[in-house]
Amino acid sequence: MSEVKISAEPRTEFGKGGARRTRRAGKVPAVLYGHGEKPKHIALPSREFAAAIRKGGANQLFAIEVSDGTQVLALPKAIQRDPIKDTFEHVDLLLVRRGEKVTVEVPVQLTGEAARDTLIVHDHDTLSVTADATKVPDHLEASIEGLEAGTQVTAGDVELPAGVELAADADQTVASVTAAPTAEQLEATLPEVEEAAEEAAEEAEAGVGEETAEAAEAPAAEGEENAEAKTEA
Repeated sequence: MSEVKISAEPRTEFGKGGARRTRRAGKVPAVLYGHGEKPKHIALPSREFAAAIRKGGANQLFAIEVSDGTQVLALPKAIQRDPIKDTFEHVDLLLVRRGEKVTVEVPVQLTGEAARDTLIVHDHDTLSVTADATKVPDHLEASIEGLEAGTQVTAGDVELPAGVELAADADQTVASVTAAPTAEQLEATLPEVEEAAEEAAEEAEAGVGEETAEAAEAPAAEGEENAEAKTEA
């Protein structure tokens, strides 16, 4: 994976208020750390950072040039997103050096088609691997071509690029192949699904009714207490 050059500015405002102002200015709050260095708070341009992540994935290597003259290489260690706006809220960046080995989670893509009348369960969509910081693969591939029901693909079955070593347990299941249910089996389970849905709806309706009743009783109870207090007075 080639590195992406990106500019950054030192960040002097911290806390939720400072982070919000940084995001409103079109930047992503971030922190650089690692190699025993004191954490450095920076702000990255949102558009450039988002474009790099979309193209290179969560393990994109960045060559960061800070306006104070600092130049470093870094990998995203943790990325926080807004689930509604799908924007970047904060990024932790790990300082790395050329030739340095790092352990990261890499996405696994399934290739090929399993045998007919089967279903695929993607048990783990990432694998932990160790690689040169400047040569982390953007994804790994696991073949399910022609696999019959009852078979599994494990981490040890995934072919790794040269220089990349498996850090996960080799027996970790990546994907499982199961038999697809028949039309008769689906029809047999349909009444159970409908019954469960009806029960859930009834429970939800009953819960709303109880909450409404409790809410109505509360003011009445308060009125009784106030009336008793006036009588005593």
